[in-house]
Amino acid sequence: MRKKHVMSIVLTSLLITVLSGCGTASKTTTSAAETKAPVSSAKAEEPKGKSTTLRIGYQKYGTVNFLKANGELEKVLKEKGITIQWTEFPGGPQLLEAMNVGSIDVGHTGEAPPIFAQAAGTPLVYLGHEPASPASEAILIPEKSEIKSVAELKGKKVALNKGSNVHYLLVKQLEKAGLKYEDIQVVFLPPADARAAFEKGSVDAWVIWDPFFSAAETSAKAKILADGKDSVANHEFYLASRSYAESNKETIKTFLDQLAKVDIWSKDHPKELAETLSPQLGIDVPSLLRAANRRAYGIQPIDETLINEQQKIADTFFKLGLIPKEIKVKEAVLPATK
Repeated sequence: MRKKHVMSIVLTSLLITVLSGCGTASKTTTSAAETKAPVSSAKAEEPKGKSTTLRIGYQKYGTVNFLKANGELEKVLKEKGITIQWTEFPGGPQLLEAMNVGSIDVGHTGEAPPIFAQAAGTPLVYLGHEPASPASEAILIPEKSEIKSVAELKGKKVALNKGSNVHYLLVKQLEKAGLKYEDIQVVFLPPADARAAFEKGSVDAWVIWDPFFSAAETSAKAKILADGKDSVANHEFYLASRSYAESNKETIKTFLDQLAKVDIWSKDHPKELAETLSPQLGIDVPSLLRAANRRAYGIQPIDETLINEQQKIADTFFKLGLIPKEIKVKEAVLPATK
């Protein structure tokens, strides 16, 4: 037990050294709580009025992870009497389902999840977004696959996380190749299960985002059949439940301000970032460094151009029958940011 305790102290010291050497605070306040998805599907009571807790949903990569690692948000909010609860999700759809049932207040996803969620009645609002990172998602094939083009996916099994950002990538790539969505066999699997199916040969291709994408390249020798360049934008969005955003504007502003700060640091320190996140995410440093170097940084407000881009995706999904009804994306934007 003493040996384990000493080892724990050593590992903690190493993480603090990495973060402090980068000019970023590393202390995580004791007020922060962390849980793991899945969450209950029962409707939770949404916070009314100002809340003393900020419940953040996050995935296995993105600026929110960097924010969690440096501990600055806990420090700032603690001074205001607000604690944080972190919950990890395998993908954007699962994260927004938790928001729908009132289990989290804010989170981050790609382009498609908020569209599926809005169509399902989730009371969400867009807060901001990262610049386009089209090279951060791709259609992968096994190292020894004989498939040479997207057109050759006709009749093949393609795995992806239903309703995730890569769903739109697949649609656009099939369109470019002259194929219809129904020309392939779509297999809906979350990232971990999709990776297993991909390596076993149970599926012919896998549509996935970073860092799962970079990890598959590094450890599974997966090949890129097509990435998002010249077909999709692939924005990362920050979202909140409408009730929380309307009642906790100051906390939301603090959240976005701290995201912006850590975003700037991350852009300039990709290696340190990868080394910091590796033990937290359970993904090797080379894979995280590859992912860090091909994404864009710099939080931007929601504007008409972005709303129109999201609307185009929503209209495409409706025409394909992937969402049950037409939606107006602008209805999920707070008046101050329209």
